[in-house]
Amino acid sequence: MNARVDPQLLARLGNGHLDALEEEAIFVLREVAGAFERPALLFSGGKDSLVLLRCAEKAFGIGRLPYPLLMIDTGHNFPEVTGFRDRRAAELGAELIVRSVEDSMRRGTVRLARPDEPRNPHQSVTLLEAVEEFRFDALIGGARRDEEKARAKERMFSHRDGFGQWQPKSQRPELWTLFNTRLHPGEHFRVFPISNWTELDVWQYIEREQIELPSLYYAHQRQVVERKGLLVPVTELTPPREGETATPRTVRFRTLGDITCTCPVASTAANAAEVVAETLAVEVSERGATRMDDKTSDASMERRKKEGYF
Repeated sequence: MNARVDPQLLARLGNGHLDALEEEAIFVLREVAGAFERPALLFSGGKDSLVLLRCAEKAFGIGRLPYPLLMIDTGHNFPEVTGFRDRRAAELGAELIVRSVEDSMRRGTVRLARPDEPRNPHQSVTLLEAVEEFRFDALIGGARRDEEKARAKERMFSHRDGFGQWQPKSQRPELWTLFNTRLHPGEHFRVFPISNWTELDVWQYIEREQIELPSLYYAHQRQVVERKGLLVPVTELTPPREGETATPRTVRFRTLGDITCTCPVASTAANAAEVVAETLAVEVSERGATRMDDKTSDASMERRKKEGYF
């Protein structure tokens, strides 16, 4: 993450295109409010959902969100992020619904193969239970096409069948700004207003809008171990394995999720402008550089999305 960027390139870097991306996101957010009866906005406290939230504030006005915020908590999220999530929702006066994978485990709908098994893949079960509990007919999320190749295949309005599953070969065509939002009972949509944004666009927007983020997105000292090309954070949930030695490194997180599968990258970027410069030089996708769960196979994300994952 510390590759040098040509200063002339930085000087030529504009952000006028952000107006068009923001306008598209606001259009989609308003389309959801008009087309669906019980939508919700997925809000984790991460950078993409915070960008989405800023667009929603512009779409409807501060403190006037027409749908609740929904978080699926694995119970293994960074406390800095869940604390930030709760504070931001309270500041907006938004309704925040949190449903937990641990509750699904108590109901017996999620069963771990072993106690230390990552809970991230099991979020699909809890998410679909929340869809059924609240009868949500649209879930708005901050997924982007540039994150991972399975997400690149998905439409902006992505249909889910009565089992909450995604059928990649049965997606509805999207021509210009015409979206087919018809549903049968029990079906719902996943909607991605910032699908056409890149990681660089997100950071440029964060810098332009001065959006506050959890501190983990910026450089800090952390004990890590190197494992399979990743920097694994040393925590109670992810201790060093036999033969591994923890060392202090200056790192930041490009994405924040479950502690057991999210890794930081080496970085000295201490603010959004420095992250923009750093992002210009990266050659590995955001999830490819930071997620252990996406490295199990080339099709792991697509398989999970077919099962109901976001």
